[in-house]
Amino acid sequence: MEWLFTPSNFGIIDFPTYLLGTILTILFPGPNSLYVLTITSRRGWQAGAWAAFGIFIGDAILMIAVALGAATLLNSSPVIFNILRTLGAVYLAFMGYSLIRVGMERWKKSTQVIDVLKSNNYLDSVHPTLAALTLSLTNPKSIFFFVSFFAQFIQPAYTHPLQTFLYLATVLQFLSMTYLIGLIFTGQFFLKYFEQHPRYAALLWAFVGVLLIGFAGKLLL
Repeated sequence: MEWLFTPSNFGIIDFPTYLLGTILTILFPGPNSLYVLTITSRRGWQAGAWAAFGIFIGDAILMIAVALGAATLLNSSPVIFNILRTLGAVYLAFMGYSLIRVGMERWKKSTQVIDVLKSNNYLDSVHPTLAALTLSLTNPKSIFFFVSFFAQFIQPAYTHPLQTFLYLATVLQFLSMTYLIGLIFTGQFFLKYFEQHPRYAALLWAFVGVLLIGFAGKLLL
């Protein structure tokens, strides 16, 4: 007897290819994963868990928006899309600048008895869930990615495409959260390591900041 929840019962074609593509997409470093890793290495696993929760909520909202037709709205209104894209780029650049500033402070003060991890900056003043949620929602290109990626694996003749979409989205969320949990454990290791080697932390945070600014520039292209 065929299992009830097999992909084919939900109008999904070539599910192994979908799994492989999803895994490769998740493993490719992006702003979300970099933020979880960085905030965990700065503030511990609890902050990383809250950040992962924010990304989970943000991605869920984007997927629901796709199901409700937000992609069509953005595609038909270049003004709205450009506004969202600009806001996303500004937010990414601001986070990148904050990390670079923290890295510079840590580098300058690493020889002093000062806990730069508790310095007053954006990354510490905003709850990780809110920061991660904003990071996730300010990338309108994610909406078009979900549309173009999911559409390849939905049977055109299937009578309930929403069920297919929800199935694919659930799988993606599960794999994404599994990966982020792994990053949280990695970040916790870095937290202990960076407490003993503050200048390495300074270099890493500055490097991640540069990457986020690079993502901001890419978002505008």
